[in-house]
Amino acid sequence: MSSFVRPLLLGSVAAALLAGTGGQGICQSSQGVQPSPSQDQPASQEPTIRVNVDLVNIFFTVKAKKGGQLIPNLEKNNFSISEDGKAQTIERFSRETDLPLTLGLLIDISASQERLIDIERDAASAFFSSVIRPKDEAFLISFGKDTELLQDYTSSPRLLTAALRDLRGDGQTPMIGGGPIPNVNTGPLPTSGNPKGTLLFDAVYLASNEKLKSEVGRKALILITDGEDQGSTYNIKTAIEAAQRADAIIYSIYYVDRGFYAQGGIMFGGGGGERDLRKMSEETGGHVFTVSRKHPLNQVFNEIQEELRNQYSIGYESTNPKRDGTFRHIQIKVDNSDYRAQAREGYYATSNDAQ
Repeated sequence: MSSFVRPLLLGSVAAALLAGTGGQGICQSSQGVQPSPSQDQPASQEPTIRVNVDLVNIFFTVKAKKGGQLIPNLEKNNFSISEDGKAQTIERFSRETDLPLTLGLLIDISASQERLIDIERDAASAFFSSVIRPKDEAFLISFGKDTELLQDYTSSPRLLTAALRDLRGDGQTPMIGGGPIPNVNTGPLPTSGNPKGTLLFDAVYLASNEKLKSEVGRKALILITDGEDQGSTYNIKTAIEAAQRADAIIYSIYYVDRGFYAQGGIMFGGGGGERDLRKMSEETGGHVFTVSRKHPLNQVFNEIQEELRNQYSIGYESTNPKRDGTFRHIQIKVDNSDYRAQAREGYYATSNDAQ
């Protein structure tokens, strides 16, 4: 399968490396690479340069078990972490409120979502304007019968908003500036009996593998969809694995046009799509937000922004030094039983040469 190359829009590679993480959960610090500030370092102080140290780095949030409120201002000694059931020593800890963010927004434009696009366009534009800062970057992908890159990496809310104006339902042909993501349903792969309709899992896989995997630092995907996949080449397991290997957190916005299903005489159960979104989000350290009359889309975007700006980071050197490609399960515990850490389930211990 062919791939596309993301243009170098950063001012310098070193600026990106300041985010302090490498691929597959391993933070590769080498001479000239500056990790993010630790607990003991003032925010204004330049971090100490470390040489040839591999750390597992986990970004996560902490929420109250009742009510789900975000819990900020916890310290290193409030946490413990284990890998495959074995306690690990926390070597780096920080509260990440301003660390550069790499963000991908994936919007469902299939028939069941077409009537919601105007609302999505306006809310996403406001979100980009408020969340994207000069050191952040974002890209925009639409998915339905195909996956399309509407805007490649940029730190310009203006360009992202312009790309959102090109957002169209599957029944219309948008004017695209970014170019297509490879159509994984072409070629020798059979599609009969599995018609293309909503390539959700393909979009997650391609965004993770083609866009985020080579990036460093805090990375997140935001999905706006009813969660119904039809015709993807990749399945949900492969999509989740790609996001985990890219160290990407998935935030899912469960947005359903029930009128569309009622108009077509279709009984919408709403179970399968929501379950799939929950699985993708929870296994990558994210969360599912449901849009309703009492919980509109713009409010959901505000809540996602709060999560992105109230993350913690833990770094540790695994007691298992093998880089054998296996999946390592991680558990972060908070010393207050009323709190829970919202973190990804683990990481793939890939060798440095394979990253």
